[in-house]
Amino acid sequence: MHVILPEDLVKAVDDLAGKGKRSRFVEEAVREKLRKENLLSALAETAGSLSAEDHPHWNTKEDVASWVRESRRQSDERLNRLHRG
Repeated sequence: MHVILPEDLVKAVDDLAGKGKRSRFVEEAVREKLRKENLLSALAETAGSLSAEDHPHWNTKEDVASWVRESRRQSDERLNRLHRG
């Protein structure tokens, strides 16, 4: 693969990562961009799969936070029971 980048972008990469580390920097940047794009794609595919009617306990941020706390508490209790035997 051959990639052409604008000179100002190459200079910015060199300034940040160092000339000897261009490839590694670009590799990490591409991996991160792919991860974000895959996440956005997954979000788009699953959008609407949870309805407000099916999950009224998620109506507000406070409701969600409360639900998460309770779920974690229940999970901790289960783990403690398993750990005790």
